[in-house]
Amino acid sequence: MDSKSPLENPSNKEFAGSTSSRRSISSLQSKASAGNSIKEVAFGDSGSRPVRYGSRGAESDALSTSQKEINEEDARLVYINDPGKTNERYEFAGNSVRTSKYSIVTFLPKNLFEQFHRVAYIYFLVIAVLNQLPQLAVFGRGASILPLAFVLLVTAIKDAYEDYRRRRSDKIENNRLASVLVNDQFQQKKWKHIQVGEVIKIHANETMPCDMVLLSTSDPTGVAYVETTNLDGESNLKTRYAKQETLSKINEGKFSGLIKCEKPNRNVYGFLANMEIDGKLLSLGPSNIILRGCVLKNTAWALGVVVYAGRETKAMLNSSGAPSKRSWLETRMNYEIITLSFFLAALCTVVSVCAAVWLRRHRDELDYIVFFGKQEYSKGVAKDYNYYGWGAEMFLTFLMAVIVFQIMIPISLYISMELVRVGQAYFMIRDTQMYDEASDSRFQCRSLNINEDLGQIKYVFSDKTGTLTENKMEFRCASIWGVDFSDGNGASQNQQNSYSVEVDGNIWRPKMSVKVDPELLRFLRMGKDAKEDNHVHDFFLALAACNTIVPLVVDTSDPHVKLVDYQGESPDEQALVYAAAAYGFMLMKRTTGYIVIDVQGDRQRFNVLGLHEFDSERKRMSVILGCPDKTVKVFVKGADTSMFSVIDRSLNMDVRHKTEAHLRTYSSLGLRTLVVGMRELSATEFEQWHSSFKAASTSLIGRAASLREVAGNVENRLCILGATGIEDKLQQGVPEAIESLRMAGIKVWVLTGDKPETAISIGYSSKLLTDQMTLITINSNSTESCRRRLDDAMAMSDNNTGGTSGPGSALIALIIDGTSLVYILDSELEEKLFQLASRCSVVLCCRVAPLQKAGIVALVKKRTADMTLAIGDGANDVSMIQTAAVGVGISGQEGRQAVMASDFAMGQFRFLVPLLLVHGHWNYQRMGYMILYNFYRNAVFVLILFWYVLFTCFTLTTAITEWSSMLYSVIYTSVPTIVVGILDKDLSRNTLQRWPQLYGAGHRQECYNNRLFWLTMIDTLWQSIAAFFVPLHAYWGSTIDASSLGDLWTLAAVILVNLHLAMDVIRWNWISHAAIWGSIIASFVCVVIIDALPILPGYWAIFHIGKTWLFWLCLLVIVVSALIPRFVIKVLYQYYRPCDVQIARETEKFGSQRELGAVEIEMNQILDPPRR
Repeated sequence: MDSKSPLENPSNKEFAGSTSSRRSISSLQSKASAGNSIKEVAFGDSGSRPVRYGSRGAESDALSTSQKEINEEDARLVYINDPGKTNERYEFAGNSVRTSKYSIVTFLPKNLFEQFHRVAYIYFLVIAVLNQLPQLAVFGRGASILPLAFVLLVTAIKDAYEDYRRRRSDKIENNRLASVLVNDQFQQKKWKHIQVGEVIKIHANETMPCDMVLLSTSDPTGVAYVETTNLDGESNLKTRYAKQETLSKINEGKFSGLIKCEKPNRNVYGFLANMEIDGKLLSLGPSNIILRGCVLKNTAWALGVVVYAGRETKAMLNSSGAPSKRSWLETRMNYEIITLSFFLAALCTVVSVCAAVWLRRHRDELDYIVFFGKQEYSKGVAKDYNYYGWGAEMFLTFLMAVIVFQIMIPISLYISMELVRVGQAYFMIRDTQMYDEASDSRFQCRSLNINEDLGQIKYVFSDKTGTLTENKMEFRCASIWGVDFSDGNGASQNQQNSYSVEVDGNIWRPKMSVKVDPELLRFLRMGKDAKEDNHVHDFFLALAACNTIVPLVVDTSDPHVKLVDYQGESPDEQALVYAAAAYGFMLMKRTTGYIVIDVQGDRQRFNVLGLHEFDSERKRMSVILGCPDKTVKVFVKGADTSMFSVIDRSLNMDVRHKTEAHLRTYSSLGLRTLVVGMRELSATEFEQWHSSFKAASTSLIGRAASLREVAGNVENRLCILGATGIEDKLQQGVPEAIESLRMAGIKVWVLTGDKPETAISIGYSSKLLTDQMTLITINSNSTESCRRRLDDAMAMSDNNTGGTSGPGSALIALIIDGTSLVYILDSELEEKLFQLASRCSVVLCCRVAPLQKAGIVALVKKRTADMTLAIGDGANDVSMIQTAAVGVGISGQEGRQAVMASDFAMGQFRFLVPLLLVHGHWNYQRMGYMILYNFYRNAVFVLILFWYVLFTCFTLTTAITEWSSMLYSVIYTSVPTIVVGILDKDLSRNTLQRWPQLYGAGHRQECYNNRLFWLTMIDTLWQSIAAFFVPLHAYWGSTIDASSLGDLWTLAAVILVNLHLAMDVIRWNWISHAAIWGSIIASFVCVVIIDALPILPGYWAIFHIGKTWLFWLCLLVIVVSALIPRFVIKVLYQYYRPCDVQIARETEKFGSQRELGAVEIEMNQILDPPRR
């Protein structure tokens, strides 16, 4: 993720100054009730309004409640230390939390309601209900409901256990203790009894029980350090501040005041409120609130007032996970299930129509046909018995046929798919090739629904910073007042400098050392020219002060040496502060009102009069400092595009031109750049800013826009000081990973907030771009200009590719910036952009906002049927990750927001290669085969029942016992398909990684398609004919009863489908052997047990038929005759028309390295995607 991209959400810190001097300019800090430009973050629910990805105002379309203007009527009133009055008008939520879904009373109805969201379950429920009717009772009433009841019971037990664990966790959480102020004394109180308005005291290393506004801390300046790992996964300490006004009141023992804040919402990065104390109105922002789940660190204690409790806390409002996704295979499977439903209806219609015809033809014989029994004579008087006329009988026969043939729709398939996905996830998690030693993190499978989609990815959308790069920033060079201190190559000479200062007899030095430029270091120490020296001084002062970094002192093994650890949420800021320290501008202390910087051995205090943080529109941040010489200066840093627009053009333009040239050089080397500027404020200017700032920061309506306007007014007419170049190195294995993905036919698009030059440089170093590529650049600032550039680019692409998008498309790369996307997305130019991008193998989008990233992903999803994958590491990648079909989060340096919103999470970009090319290929191949096999397995059994019905006057009597019918798909044949779906491998890991082209099998849908489905059904038809008619003719005219034949057909079907599966198993292991052969043995055992029970029909049938040699001969003939056609066709197909996977498999088994080279030549070409 880009460290300072528009949607990054660092905590907004609000500084209040001291009141030591009333007459100096610096004393004006006492009036600077601090606040900051609040970031507009698209974390809220956008409702029914369509999201606009391209517009400049797009981010405001999906703002959370905390970022919108709120009315006075919508505000929540919290009376400090007065919970009774606070809850008098509206009784706010208590602090008890509940994550469990069920209670003892609601479990059964609620769980069943959730389970029956699957339409197939409703289908089987209807079947079971129909079988309870006397007229339709084909099977025993208990046996008919057993499969559905078993599935529901297993799922219910799983859900109940999970909910029990949640309930137990809730109980522990709610009964934890906290110190609450009651009658001017702090008393222990259970968390669940805490109310809004109460004052609570938290000690070091304790967890916050609710969302509270900070009132006071053990630090005299009111600063508190919190760890938000439980909330957003970020391990860096955050700073929170108490207002100076509340500090003094708390010290006086007074706890009173009124807080007017927004209603509860999900945005953990925003908070909008005012506090009224003694008639004075103070603004409150995100830096003044500590959220539930945060842990107090490096602070002895903190006092706060509860504003949100229980289910209304931001942590609880965000407890729901990312939206559930369904895999392409599961969606496609529904079409086949519908087809099978029509086939089932056709079978039932044939049976019912034939039954009606038979009844019409034999209507005169129905009275005395024994097996039909139209007339009943048991009571001495003949009367009709269970006969309703041939029309009604036809309808009843149709319903009975549905009951008999019900397993045509495989209920066990859903359970099998879930179990297979769990098994696949287990092996992905345990894969040592996706284990990141640096972060000690394993691969995470956060969504079990889309494992198989990993084998069909066509587009990868990747963030750059933190995803392709390490996001470990290192200061490399600087341009100061037009002088380049980089030795011309963007890298300082290899001289390490560890600056240190003495504090109370101890040596303090920065935790990290930085490579410095010797010439610049000498310049600073000697001071050649007074004017230039001032610019250099101000440049490094800006690096040390214009940030939100907090220095923490860490002990070492030497008691006299302390390390200063600069804690911050932005790696860029950390790198700049460490660089400033290396050159002698060492940040020593930060409080709510001032900072202390050691400037070349001279410790100086700077009063922080105001701070405007980075936001997505300004793309810069600024700090207003009261300097020791009684002057007030505003220091600003930001992106070059935003900084040059506010530079005073009347000043030295030569410096500006030289700086721009240096920036281009730095960017071409792949460095991240920032421009630094400043100006001195007069007393009048400061007064104007201060009054505007105070009015804006205390407004509940339009605060963000007002603060942005105030910041814009003071950040102008700047004097340019210079620019910085920061290196973010590529992660290990990124070039090789991108090359493998490209060879696999996957298009890699990079979406970044960096400058085009930086992105292009990284593109070349990562092998995303090559020297053979033609670069097409679009950077326009109007609709018409974008249209012309797109037309020109289309013409250029036609010249390069001949108007096609085949192999020639690899010669084109498109580079487009965010400004152009403003005019292209959500307009008629979208289609042109897509047509152009589809002809390119690489697309680089630069200077893009987070919603524009999501818009690019949506652009492809709406126009192709291809699978998309988005990968990123931070908060501004969340929208992109959730828009893509598959979202992957990187556990990087900027927290875990992307991880928590993703479907899969891992530590390095290079892990995409084993994830997609190995596990994705395996998962897709296994799941595709398993679905087709389940359709085949059940259809064989249904067709055997169908053929039998045709020979029994269409009465729907069954030779196969009801228990065998029910156990067929649950016990007899379910385990082997699950085992094969988890363990089978068509190719080895080494082969799949060596030849990425094999991944194209997923693009071509070789493992699951219409042709395979219909070939499977044809094969099923033949095998059912062989399985039914061989015993029928063998025992025609014999005295063997129907139950004995039913046992023969049951065992024949079980042996047949298991041998069918065994023919397709590629890699055998002991588990596969045990599952397949064990299932056959278990089926024999179950049939013997069923026939040995006198209370069940078919008593002793298997013993009658099993003792004859003809029984075993029939089983042999059935297997041979049913499987020989499949075997022959399979051999011929693999010999004359082998696919890539089959060639690679043969080579893997028999081939040499020389033969393996020929495999690459014979690989199928990966064709362009179908358009929607």
